[in-house]
Amino acid sequence: MSQHLRGILLLLLVTAIWGSTFAVVKVLGELLAPPVLIAWRFFIGALVLLPLLLWRGQRSSQSEPVQETQPARHSLWRDGALLGLWLIAGYGTQTIALQTTTANRAAFFTALSVVLVPLWLTFAQRRRMPTLLWVALPLAVAGLALLSWEGGKWMVGDLWALACAVTYAGFIVTMEKLAKRHAALPFTLAQVATVAGLALLWALLSGAALWPPAAAWGPLLYLGIVATALTTLLQTLGQRHVSAAEASLIYALEPVSASLFSYLLIAEKVGVRGALGGLLVVTATVLSSRAEGQAHPELPAPAGGEAADQ
Repeated sequence: MSQHLRGILLLLLVTAIWGSTFAVVKVLGELLAPPVLIAWRFFIGALVLLPLLLWRGQRSSQSEPVQETQPARHSLWRDGALLGLWLIAGYGTQTIALQTTTANRAAFFTALSVVLVPLWLTFAQRRRMPTLLWVALPLAVAGLALLSWEGGKWMVGDLWALACAVTYAGFIVTMEKLAKRHAALPFTLAQVATVAGLALLWALLSGAALWPPAAAWGPLLYLGIVATALTTLLQTLGQRHVSAAEASLIYALEPVSASLFSYLLIAEKVGVRGALGGLLVVTATVLSSRAEGQAHPELPAPAGGEAADQ
């Protein structure tokens, strides 16, 4: 098997895992308050990543000792905290959204972040909007209209899902600026630890019960170990041998994967209008990704960026 094909298969696996998280989070939302769910997920993820980071540091010190300066450490945690703020905004709005809307609708709505990124950059940098983006925007709006039409009346959860797309677009733009400054593994741990700490503070302020019931531990371990720590590693390995354009096309399959898992795990169905709306959103996602020319980091797996080395 060639390295390129191996990279594609790894990213397909990552996308499938990301898609499964919508149904899992929706089920967990019936057992845990949003900040408690997020806190435990990222705390578990941090516990998994920490030994990997210590092993990496030990291996580096044995081969070629590098003395990291104090300002560099401060920069890593400062940048990680900044991205952590964007991440908890994205995860918080997504988790709240899944309490009142379906998992497959939330997945397609969240995918709009890919459309919003080039739009955000177009206005921020005062440049001409790419032609493909002019095509992608009305397709995305039409797709959301069909998804909403099929699901009945507009729900509060849909607004939260749109807020998730907006906040995660902010994360993507910020990640693009910061990713190349740090190695992937420590930078990822800084983000994950920040989200865990902020979510714990949110949970304490809300007065929610902190200890999960027995039924919640299986899904929490899956989210923390598989959907956070493992996907981060697989994404970093996969994108070493896959171009940004190819990765964007693979990531556009995430809401399709989410719909499949939503049907298999919690029996959510998508009708003809919903399927057509989802197809339009995926098409808009692909077009906007190609307009921007870069792959985007994904919400269910906060990574240090494809350009950062391990």
